Amino acid sequence: MKEEKASLFDRVLFSKIMAYSTPYKGYYYTVMMAAILLSAFSTLTPYLLKVAVDDYITPRLYEGLLFFILLMLLTLLLEVFFQYIFVYYANWLGQMIVKDLRATLFSKLLHFKMAYFDRSAVGRLVTRSVNDIETIASIFSQGLFMIIADFLKMGLVVVVMLYVNWELSLIVFAVLPVIVYATRVFQRSMKKAFEEVRKEIANLNTFVQERISGMKIVQLFSRESIEEKAFDQINNRHKKAWLKTVWFNSIFFPVAEISTSVTIGLLVWYGGFKTIAGTEISLGTLFLFIQLSQMLFRPLRQIADKFNTLQMGMVAADRVFKIIATESSIEDKGSYKTKALEGNIEIEQLRFAYLPDEEVLRGIDLTVKAGETVAIVGATGAGKSTLINLITRFYEFDQGDIKIDGTSIRDFKLNNLRSHVALVMQDVFLFADSIFNNITLFDPSIQKEAVIAAAKEIGVHKFIESLPGGYDYNVQERGIMLSSGQRQLIAFLRAYMARPTILVLDEATSSIDSFSEELIQKATERITKDKTSIVIAHRLATIKKADRIVVMDQGEIVEMGTHESLLAKNKGTYQRLYELQFSQAEVV
Repeated sequence: MKEEKASLFDRVLFSKIMAYSTPYKGYYYTVMMAAILLSAFSTLTPYLLKVAVDDYITPRLYEGLLFFILLMLLTLLLEVFFQYIFVYYANWLGQMIVKDLRATLFSKLLHFKMAYFDRSAVGRLVTRSVNDIETIASIFSQGLFMIIADFLKMGLVVVVMLYVNWELSLIVFAVLPVIVYATRVFQRSMKKAFEEVRKEIANLNTFVQERISGMKIVQLFSRESIEEKAFDQINNRHKKAWLKTVWFNSIFFPVAEISTSVTIGLLVWYGGFKTIAGTEISLGTLFLFIQLSQMLFRPLRQIADKFNTLQMGMVAADRVFKIIATESSIEDKGSYKTKALEGNIEIEQLRFAYLPDEEVLRGIDLTVKAGETVAIVGATGAGKSTLINLITRFYEFDQGDIKIDGTSIRDFKLNNLRSHVALVMQDVFLFADSIFNNITLFDPSIQKEAVIAAAKEIGVHKFIESLPGGYDYNVQERGIMLSSGQRQLIAFLRAYMARPTILVLDEATSSIDSFSEELIQKATERITKDKTSIVIAHRLATIKKADRIVVMDQGEIVEMGTHESLLAKNKGTYQRLYELQFSQAEVV
């Protein structure tokens, strides 16, 4: 997808960035004042040298020379001091702004609905949250303030030149358009090049993140050589994008350097010509103009580079603010909050589609009584997990309603609704941390003794204690140090600690070993007791004890009843699923 390009002087975008500097106005004005004083003192130093040469060294008047040397030293020390203030606080301000901006972005990501993540590559979001945010910091540390300081310095240099000698000034100004034109061309070319660089960095991050996450699949299907070739193509595009910037730099900086040398040569030639003609230009004035011409051209050369930095920051900011401006959050307009629920669930004419005109749920009607255990079965794609996603408001349904204790889930405060619902999924996600922190999810109010007591209640304490370090055992990224069944047991304990009114088990026993299944069955019986429970399962043997079984097919409820009553239906969907599953088991 082609991304829109951020304009260098996009005032709306720039105002959004600057809005984050509002809490730090004092530091902002400090940096600006330091930039002004730095420009003044850096311009004053060569002028003092001119006075010293013309008024003291050339006429050999040494009485006041010491004073001028000390004055020059003081000016230099003040220049160094304000240089320190300027650089330190410009960088400090940049880091404070990106800290706040990163917090805003992460908060936005935390509240996006699942549909947003379905269509957004993780690697690209990581690039926006880390690389692009850090690039925005350079707007302040190396871009904006540096450019302002350079323009102030150049303005003062021009004033001093015209004040001292307008003829020499014209020589310098004659070469100036060449530098300005070259700078402008360079800046435009580099803008396009850096946009390409940022795009290729995002592509590279996305590719690497996906392949590392799916390394088992890559190795299992012997795709190493194929992925290496694909990586080489992306890597080469990234290299070519960067080499473009190198090529532009290799042309611009020699042109700028030659222009500076030509200017110095012209100043020396004209000064000598005027001396021969009898109109002497002082040695101090010549020294002054040589220094001032360099002070005028050097910022121009650097401004081109700083414009590149500013452009990279603006492009990055454009991408970050697009995410921040995205409206993809679940609407949390409800005001209803309660500390306790009975757990009655009513689903009325529920319709939902992930994509337009492709309905996944087609008018579902279902009532689950408080404390009842209802199992939902059906073939893959029947809409079982989708129904759960809607109850937990990961997605918004299109038509119909879901009510809990007679109140629409849209009328609940979102956090309050989810605090009463616990979900155990087939693919359990664990953070790279201890078992204890994965159970409590870093909630400081939950004591270890309470976790141990809960683990004993549902029968998983012995399993946890058997691990090295017990509850302090680090499961590593995504819980890779644990088996699928062990991760499920941790998820069951996490759900139990939440003390939910409504419990949802989504394919929680579909891919585990017999020993873990026995533990999970015991844990299931314990945590579903006195709770409204919805169990989604492919393995029909695990749901025989359910109060009711709901059979779904192509987004509709086609059968409902107990295990025995559904098996008794001749040529029924449940009977067919049950016979098919157990005939396959017998063959195995």
